[in-house]
Amino acid sequence: MRIDLPAFGEVLVERGRRERSRSRDSDCHLSTQDFFMRTNNSNLANLIEKVIGADGAAQVYRLLAIPTVFSCGEPGQVSRKEMAQALNMVLFHDLLQRVPSGRRYTEEVASRSDKVWHDHGALRTVRWAENGALPPGECAFTRLLEPLGYRLNGVFPLDRLGMTGRSYVQQDCPEQIAQFFVSELHPEKFSVPFQQAVTRVVSTSRDPLSPKSQWLLHELGRDNRLSVTDAISLLVQLQACFACQHAPPTLADYELLRAESAEMAWISTEGNTFNHVTDRVADVAQVALQQKVLRRPMKQSVEVSQSGRIRQTAFLADNVTRDFVAADGTLVQRDVPGSFYEFISRDCIEGSDQLDLGFDAGNAQGIFKMTAS
Repeated sequence: MRIDLPAFGEVLVERGRRERSRSRDSDCHLSTQDFFMRTNNSNLANLIEKVIGADGAAQVYRLLAIPTVFSCGEPGQVSRKEMAQALNMVLFHDLLQRVPSGRRYTEEVASRSDKVWHDHGALRTVRWAENGALPPGECAFTRLLEPLGYRLNGVFPLDRLGMTGRSYVQQDCPEQIAQFFVSELHPEKFSVPFQQAVTRVVSTSRDPLSPKSQWLLHELGRDNRLSVTDAISLLVQLQACFACQHAPPTLADYELLRAESAEMAWISTEGNTFNHVTDRVADVAQVALQQKVLRRPMKQSVEVSQSGRIRQTAFLADNVTRDFVAADGTLVQRDVPGSFYEFISRDCIEGSDQLDLGFDAGNAQGIFKMTAS
């Protein structure tokens, strides 16, 4: 049966029209003349290129829409919002290197002379005292996010998963700079053997933040700016925080964890890497239908928040090959779920032109299933 759908490019153009229609006079809202602009901000460009290289910087600029607030900056001084934007761009680029389905989608967007609007990135943590040198749970990341200008925007009990999610929004440009969704897994809600396996896995964790980086975060939090040289040094360290900090798990522990929590099994192999990035689109259902017609590995349904204003779906996670320690101490490899690429539509709050930047616990728990093995 033939299904007539609007061209995929039309979906993206409509997204741009909707975003442009909400522009305001504030410098944290987009220019009505050019939503998808090419930034001339030397600070942002220097940060990105020094951390991911010239080719990586060219790729991420080609794929991502950059808010016009970054069209200029103070030479030699990097603001906290520039640091926040740079970190998001670096992490978006990193995820595309690990998620072929997301990379293919973004390249298709670019081929139609459009760009992706990054809404939020997500990561998983474990709130467990036996966490090696790494601070337990989300505090390993709030120590980074707060100096970058992020504040807590919502708490979401994920009871079916034994987790809690929290969203963080950037205060300077809340609608334009991507949010972070940080989840914590609570091992105490699972069996004793499960807790023991968690300890064996995460107790080997290292802390990637050097004393100098912790000092630079303090400086950034106090002054809201850093020199370009210090900002580059800090961004390298911040990128390193979004990785797996512990040793490869044993195959036996992985299977034990997987039997009770697909999310903890995922953490055991992927650690604190970006679990997903999210494209803010005008109509999630329409994009999902288009991708299904193309036979892409999509979530079967669209998650809709209780308010009806937030709608989400995603590609299934791409598999990755990871090391495990076998019973005899040798390393073996297995294919396991990696990260994935998500889509979201947000409506304005009734009676205003303010975008609903919230999340929904039901939506989140549905999206988390993308990494179930």
